[in-house]
Order: sequence, then structure tokens, then C-alpha cells
Amino acid sequence: MTGSVGGPPVQELYRLRRDAELRHGEDGSLSLRQTRFQLALEQPGMGRRALLLRLAAGWVSDVEVGRLVIGLEGESRVLPAQLLLRRLVAHSWLDRRVQVGDRPLLDLLPTGLGRGSLPETRPHDRGGTYRLSRFVALRPELDRLVAASSLSTLTVGCVDAALGAVLAAAARGVGVEAVARILAVGPEAAARVLDELVTARILVTRAEFEAEHEQAPLAYWSPEELRLHQRSRAGRHVLPVGGTYRMRDRFPPQPLRRRYDGDRAVELPLPDLATLVKADPPFGQVVADRRSVREHDDADPLTRERLAEFLYRSQHTIVAGEAGGQEVGHRPYPGGGGVYELEIYPLVARCAGLDRGLYHYDPVGHRLEPVAGWGPAADRLLGYARAAGAMARPPQTVLVVTARVQRLMWKYEGMSYAMILKDAGVLTHQLYLVATAMGLAPCALGAGDSHAFAELSGLDPLVEPSVADFLLGTAAPGTAGEVGRP
Repeated sequence: MTGSVGGPPVQELYRLRRDAELRHGEDGSLSLRQTRFQLALEQPGMGRRALLLRLAAGWVSDVEVGRLVIGLEGESRVLPAQLLLRRLVAHSWLDRRVQVGDRPLLDLLPTGLGRGSLPETRPHDRGGTYRLSRFVALRPELDRLVAASSLSTLTVGCVDAALGAVLAAAARGVGVEAVARILAVGPEAAARVLDELVTARILVTRAEFEAEHEQAPLAYWSPEELRLHQRSRAGRHVLPVGGTYRMRDRFPPQPLRRRYDGDRAVELPLPDLATLVKADPPFGQVVADRRSVREHDDADPLTRERLAEFLYRSQHTIVAGEAGGQEVGHRPYPGGGGVYELEIYPLVARCAGLDRGLYHYDPVGHRLEPVAGWGPAADRLLGYARAAGAMARPPQTVLVVTARVQRLMWKYEGMSYAMILKDAGVLTHQLYLVATAMGLAPCALGAGDSHAFAELSGLDPLVEPSVADFLLGTAAPGTAGEVGRP
């Protein structure tokens, strides 16, 4: 596509998308491959074969396509080559670049694949003003800034740095004239850039901008939550999701067992599960009676033995061998890939037989490893937990659940953090059921003081962040927590 009104011609260039490759078959066929997707191109002919090779090597313009095919097969074969090019564009196999003369402005990078994977073209309204969508995220990628909206399957690479200024100006609103002025291009080029930004939902109309903030369903979604949801689910995009082992060739895997200083560890009594389960209420009753209990019996607090039984029944871990070069295990609850990245850190405020402080539960060795004594950060952590749990008095124990993210991210891509949250939910349910069966007082929290925990534990929140919090204690007389074994 070219034009010359109001400045240098606007051109469109094409290349094979970066996450795809061109493969050669022994029978002379060609195919395009992108992770689990493949497009077979049987006996494409000399001109189209040359076109595919050029697209795999770099950017190609419409003019260059014509010259290439005419030089190899003659003018009559230009149309089949152009049809192939349009088919590849329509099915999202190609990136597109818009440039003015020899000046690249922006790249259009599809994240979906197949027919219908591209968003519907949305030309701008003449005289209209457009705002930057609140669902847009900006990130550096190789040699350019990339703008992506969670509402679109088309991202925009800002090849020209001035395009970043356009996006900044769009926070207040821009039209064709503003785009032309900021990019120093003619009206035709500015209109084309605006069309592409509107189609990719990087820019939205004022009415759409207001709807993003004020109307259901978009007003309910935060940009971060929608981005996490879209990225961790397959279907709208073909970005890698799942067990790709993307870090296998870069870093060694972390062991399953998380260990602290063994010399100071508190050995815990091993419960006799065969005997305990006979005294448990029936499973159906446990499920029916499960509820949050926010009042603890400080006259008869939790004991070391009871805490030991609770932790063992909730988190005891058996090392089960290796899978994909990584240690995996088994716990009383399911975990993604057997990786079991979650750890439990009891903050003990009142427990007979244990000093106050923060401990780590070693689920393989069944012991408590001291992490930190009591201090201001422990007070803040306990105070936040009491307030979040709507408790009149401080809880006896706060179980802080952390995630050793590198264990999970070593294997999984695109869905790692979403999987951590799912695993944390499964563990939380396990904690509830065990506490109910034991007649203890459980209560999960919607959030905890991550900063206070990081300060108290000394853990890097990028390496082992806290992701869930759970209150545990003995049930006060007359509360619903007394349904289990005394």
C-alpha cells in the first residue's frame, strides 16, 4: 500500500512473525511452524518459494514481492504470490510494518493465529479525538517499545521513538493533527498510524474510554487482573503457555526441599495417622462444618503437638523422584506438575511448647526451622492479620504461605503465577479441612502484610513472595470450631 499525498509514500512491509519458522520438507514442500501450529505449503512454486524465504529472512514490501516474482516466473505469477501474502496476513502468520518513505514508524505484531485471529479493522473518525486505553501495557522488547492491550490480539511495536510521545499525548487525547505534528509526517501517514492504533485498541474513543472506567463489564476489571487472566489462558493468543521448561538450559532447578539451619531445628512429634483418622468425624461432616472461626481460646492455646499434627496432615511431603530433570514430590493436596512450590511459615504468637517467632515448616523432615525472633515486623504482621481476620484479639498462629517461584517458572511459561494462586487456593482448602477435622479454629485471609513478612524473614519477595495467609488457633468454647476431635 503506497500513497504520496501530503508527504512521502506510506508503505506496508511484511515478514514472518518472530515466533514462527519456515521448515523444508524432504519432498520439496515448505511449512510454517509456530509451537503446536503448522501450515503446510505443498509445492509452492519458484516465485512463492522465494517469497517465503524472503519473508523468513526479513522485511519485504509489496513492490519487492512483485519484482521478486517477475524476475523468477514472469508477471503472470505475481497475483498468486500476492494472494499467498494476503492469506498469510489474514491468518496472522506475518508481522506488518508501516513506514513513511524509508522511515519505519510502527510494527503490527499478532498474538493470535488462524482465521479470525486479527481484530476487526477500526478506521478512525475524521475530527475524532482518541485516548490511551487503560488496559494498555508498555514494555521494552529488543530494540523497541511495545504497546499491548488485553482487549486485542494485535500488539504495536513503536519502532520510531516519537510514537511513544504520541501515546503519552493520548493520555489526554489526540487526533490526526496531533499525531501528524508529533511524528512530523503528513496527514495521510498520520491517519494510517491512527487507524492502526485504534484497530489494536491501543487508542479508544472518548466514549469507549468512559466505558472502560464507568460501565460493566470493563469497569470491574483492573488492567493487572485482566492481563494476568488473558496471558495465562490459551485461545485468544498463541504465546507459550504450559510446561515449556524455558529455563532448563539457563539455570539449574531448585530442589524440592527448602532447608534452613538444621542445628536449631525443632523436631516435631510424628502423628499416627492410622489412629487419628479413626477419631476424625466423617468426611461429609467435615465438609459441611467447615467455616472460618475468628475467636481463639487463649486460656487453652494451641500446643506444639497439635500444630505438628496439623502441619503434617496438611503439608507433609514425600520426594517422588524427577520429572523433566526436576525433583517432584507428593503432598496431601494436588499441585501443578508435582512441583510443589508452596512453603508454610508459622508466625507463632501463642503456642505451648514453642517460643514466639517465625518458623519454617520442613515438610520432608517434619520439623520447624527457626527463621526470626519476635520484633516490630512480627508485631505489624500479627496486627495486620488480626485486622484482616476481623478478630477481637490477636490470633495464636499466622501461617504465611510463600511460593518458591523459580521452581515453578523453571518449567512453566505464561501461566506460572496464575498456577501459584490456584495451588494456594487448593492448599487453603486443605488447611480448612484438616483444621475442621481436628476441631481447631481456621480462618483464611484475603491478603497479608507482604512487606512485613519480607522484612521479618529476610526473604527476597522476587524469589519467595508470600502469596496466602491463614490464621490458626484453638476454638473458643461455644464457637463453631469445636466440631472435630477434642
